[in-house]
Amino acid sequence: MREVYELVNVDDPAWPVFLEELSGTGVAVEVLPADAEVGRASLRQLQVSARSHLGGIVLNCGGLLVDGGWLRIFGSPGADAEGLPSLAGINAMPSAYDPAWRPGAGLVVAHDVLGGVFALNGSNPREAGRPGEPGEVVYFAPDTLGWEALGAGHSAWLSWILASGLQEFYETLRWDGWRSEVSLLNGRQGLSFFPPLWSAEARQDLLATSRRAVPMAELLGLSRDSSRQFDGTDPGFLGAT
Repeated sequence: MREVYELVNVDDPAWPVFLEELSGTGVAVEVLPADAEVGRASLRQLQVSARSHLGGIVLNCGGLLVDGGWLRIFGSPGADAEGLPSLAGINAMPSAYDPAWRPGAGLVVAHDVLGGVFALNGSNPREAGRPGEPGEVVYFAPDTLGWEALGAGHSAWLSWILASGLQEFYETLRWDGWRSEVSLLNGRQGLSFFPPLWSAEARQDLLATSRRAVPMAELLGLSRDSSRQFDGTDPGFLGAT
């Protein structure tokens, strides 16, 4: 086990590199204030250092709101972080360091307003019923009720986001006026669609759906239940909200 000072005091921290990349992007990203104590405790539990982008975000910011909060990347939020959960809270980390704790199938690193989940694969994705390789970012898609491998690790995934990757990724799942609807949500809410995104009706005409703000826990629970009901597959842990 590495102690906190070993994880924090590194020669080549990733956070300044990420901030430089952030300053050169045209993508709207809000950096939320951090709680340093929560960040340090999370690093210790995860045993990742500030040399990694994951460690840099967890240690130095309360989270990232991308495209006005469409995507919420979890960090270690302070009191003024707009209700966004912490990475520790989303992944149900123990309140005190526990060397036996593991993130299971994978570590949830972000949610989107649709109930989509980005996670880092654990050591054995196949055993967990997930695609991709260990350490690869995978996405639980609420329109297919399944996991998709994205072919990138965490730092490459962040670079893809800052290179406007979300625009194409969500091209068929955004509608005129989505920004104004998203702006009304807090960090623990998402948008519930009727008919749901996975339905034939929504696939045929997204604009014909109705939408309402619901707790993210309700949205994720509905997706998990629907996946179990329709194809007998449990997507597993989607985040403790």
